[in-house]
Amino acid sequence: MSTYHGVEHPDPSLINDDIKPTSEAERHWSVANMASLWIGMVVCVPTYTLAGGLIDQGMSWWQAVLTISLGNLIVLVPMILNGHPGTKYGIPFPVLARASFGILGAHIPSLLRALVACGWFGIQTWFGGFAIYQLLDGLLGGALQLPDLPLLGISATEFGCFLAFWLLQIAIVYRGIESIRVLETLAAPFLIGIGLALLAWAYLAAGGFGPMLSAPSAFAPGGPKEGQFWTVFFPSLTAMVGFWATLSLNIPDFTRYARCQRDQILGQAIGLPATMTLFAFISVAVTSATVVIYGEPIWDPTVLAGKMGGGATVLISLLALAIATLSTNIAANVVSPANAIINLDPQRFSFRLGGYITAGIGLAIFPWKLIESTEGYIFTWLIGYSALLGPVGGILVADYFLLRRTDLDLEALYRRSGPYWYVVGVNPAALIAFVLAVLPNLPGFLHQAGLIDGFPALAVFDQIYLYAWFVGFALAAVLYLGLMARSADPSKITG
Repeated sequence: MSTYHGVEHPDPSLINDDIKPTSEAERHWSVANMASLWIGMVVCVPTYTLAGGLIDQGMSWWQAVLTISLGNLIVLVPMILNGHPGTKYGIPFPVLARASFGILGAHIPSLLRALVACGWFGIQTWFGGFAIYQLLDGLLGGALQLPDLPLLGISATEFGCFLAFWLLQIAIVYRGIESIRVLETLAAPFLIGIGLALLAWAYLAAGGFGPMLSAPSAFAPGGPKEGQFWTVFFPSLTAMVGFWATLSLNIPDFTRYARCQRDQILGQAIGLPATMTLFAFISVAVTSATVVIYGEPIWDPTVLAGKMGGGATVLISLLALAIATLSTNIAANVVSPANAIINLDPQRFSFRLGGYITAGIGLAIFPWKLIESTEGYIFTWLIGYSALLGPVGGILVADYFLLRRTDLDLEALYRRSGPYWYVVGVNPAALIAFVLAVLPNLPGFLHQAGLIDGFPALAVFDQIYLYAWFVGFALAAVLYLGLMARSADPSKITG
């Protein structure tokens, strides 16, 4: 193979049509397309319930919205930085990781990211299937209630709705990557419109947004958690960063289709923080109105949809929830693991097959078990994987911007020789930096997950764990640069 889509003499085991550099004709995503991508990913059930989880931990509505907004402004920075090489070179995340981790070492960060995406795929599929179940059950007056299945812990009807939604996503995966751009572009205005319509309905039906918007936080003087705000704020902020820490790594999978850096930067800046803040406000405002309308706060939009009206309302709600979940899940949680699987063996795997494998893992992990409690969802799942992926982000940013000054040897990224082969295909500096940056967060994670008991020295690690993403990102970047300075031949650093 002498030339493959502009790459001279690539190794056939490292390239195929799905992970080759994008051509000029393929780079047609505009600012609007990038913003639509983020709107489609942001508007979903988990982001709607994020603010509820923070309020459940004791925050007031404005504290919850501010925490979510600040977290997304922070994660926007690595999102834009890691998006740069995707647009400049047209390469996906697993190929970019070859520059820092090595041609073969790149499998480690790409597969770690893929496993998290598989978990999220399962969670989003569960939300989508459960939305179908809740709405149909409300429409049929509880006729769908059946005993739980052994081992699964959910009813046969719930599992059937979950499986139906899973199959719907399989059909979209079958149509390929371009179908995702079309789905996001069409879904974005519809989803924003539905959100604003829901906000207007709540305001009119309740005569305002009710008592929740004026309720003090639990941390106020005399409150049940007086003086404990910062002990909840910092881990919650880390969790909000962790919510999109996955995409901050594999965002090149999408920015490789952008027309220029301006399109990817503006598109992301418009689509991510603004939409997350708006949707968080809609969540708390609508929920505050349900206290007046129904006598209790209803944080779950699927439950709310079932209470709002008759058959027409249920059908519109079902359509909105299905589109919201589809637009999030297909883009955020299929593309990355599919590309990671392709990277394992480009001659054997395609995007379609990678997507099928992702869906299979998402089905097998029992996602409803991951989100049984708010505390487990925020403090174990979200912070836990941010501790794992933060170091990867630190290494990528340090390597591309500080070490190589955005200069990559595109040809060498597809060869089993040259500057990215390192030691038998693996960069020891990246692996050492990654492991050392994860270790400080490990005791705190194990304690939070209930796998080890507390002891006096563990308190220090619990505090470190509150800042897991930040600690991992910064420590990995510093360690990586130090190790590369000691071990690398400066003449081989840049392409």
